[in-house]
Order: sequence, then C-alpha cells, then structure tokens
Amino acid sequence: MKFRDSLIVLLITAAISLAGNFVGYKISIIEAIPGILILVLIAFLGIVLAEIIPLKLPSVAYIVTLSTILTIPGVPGAGLISNYTSKVNFLALTTPILAYAGIYTGENLDSLKKTGWRIAVLSVFVILGTYLGSAIIAHIILKAIGQI
Repeated sequence: MKFRDSLIVLLITAAISLAGNFVGYKISIIEAIPGILILVLIAFLGIVLAEIIPLKLPSVAYIVTLSTILTIPGVPGAGLISNYTSKVNFLALTTPILAYAGIYTGENLDSLKKTGWRIAVLSVFVILGTYLGSAIIAHIILKAIGQI
C-alpha cells in the first residue's frame, strides 16, 4: 500500500512538473516525458531501497546516491539519462514539491507551534550555514579553475 501511494504521489508530481515545464520553460511535454519518467523511476527505486535495506536512512539518501551513480560519466546509459533529464527544468519540479510541503506543514501546524521559537532560530542557522557553505565551495572551485 505504501509503495502504491508513493507511486501515485510521484506520478501526480510528474504531471504537475510537466505542465510547469511546458508553461514556464516552453519545453514540449512529449520531449520532457522520458526525463520525468526517469526521475520518477529513480525516486521510486530510492523509496523501495529505503524500505528493503536494513539501514535507517531516509529514502532521499538512496535517491541521491542512485541518481549520482547512474549519471557518472562512463556508467552505461549515463549520457542518455543526463540527456533526457536535462529536458526537465529543476524549478518546474520544485513547484509541486513546495506545494506538498505547504500542505504537510498546514496539516501539522499544532506540532509546529509546539516547537516554538527554537525552530525559527534553527532555521536561520541552517539557511545561513547552507548559504555560506555553498559560497565557500563556489569560491574555491572558481578560484581553482581560474575564473576569479
């Protein structure tokens, strides 16, 4: 039942993403379907792996690992996967995901209220740390390749 529900959510997200990809980025739905189906398949496999592998890791860890391995240059099919998924704009994927996050937050507002001010402070530090970490990494890489 859980796998079926996960697949349904992934397919709904895919449909919304295809529409957003077409409206916002003018990429044909037919052209983007293979890429979105690859993304759905990788996400679904990550969810399945999280359930069957006895490690207590979230499914997103398996999804990221699997997608990284599948797109390493030299891995059979990596170029094909990269080519198809490049037709799906990242921002088109974020719209339905953020909508689900908003719905989830709204449904769990009482739990969120119980965390109080600490969650706001934690959020600020997480966002600041992520921003600074990204800026430092970008600076190091750009310096190493001679762009700055």
